[in-house]
Amino acid sequence: MTRVLVVDDEPQILRALRINLAAREYEVAVAEDGNAALRQAAGWHPDLVILDLGLPDLDGVEVIHGLRGWTSVPIIVLSGRAGSADKVDALDAGADDYVTKPFGIDELLARIRAVTRRTNQHETEPATVRIGDHVVDLATKTISGGVRLTPTEWHFLELLLRNPGKLISQRQVLTEVWGSAYQKETNYLRQYMAQLRRKLERDPARPDHLLTEPGMGYRFQP
Repeated sequence: MTRVLVVDDEPQILRALRINLAAREYEVAVAEDGNAALRQAAGWHPDLVILDLGLPDLDGVEVIHGLRGWTSVPIIVLSGRAGSADKVDALDAGADDYVTKPFGIDELLARIRAVTRRTNQHETEPATVRIGDHVVDLATKTISGGVRLTPTEWHFLELLLRNPGKLISQRQVLTEVWGSAYQKETNYLRQYMAQLRRKLERDPARPDHLLTEPGMGYRFQP
């Protein structure tokens, strides 16, 4: 049974999530502030954390930093802060995804399933991934149909494909693909994403798999 720790200072949200998750056979624990969340995580070792940013004692980003100091447990941020800067800060701190309040339970459950699948796949990562009409072989770095990528395009694509469904922040892509000195060169991202879509998407203007989250980052949708 998957263990889920829900951290929120709104009792009605805690109650609703506990009921909905338990009904779907998740084992649920709750915490109403950041310090309680860190203690609960250390003692209970959840498989997933759903975390509100606006907590009464610690900011949610501080909680993420605290968790990331010792665990790689998936973290879904759940918050009423709609600004992209807050989302980017949470992602850069180590969150795996972000859902904005008010939210639909079906959307949240879909995100939970996605991060759970990613966690399981890390043990046996697939060697091949399908994007539209093409099959990408990550082991041999080849693509069906004779599609060729530059080394930089490969690095960008591989980062997304190895994290299916995960929102990767602009800063993370720039740091991992180009280096820490390029964290403001967002024009690189737009240019290379456009090139990847032209080569891999059936309709580059309406991509199905290589998606942009405006102002935040990119996501590979299988």
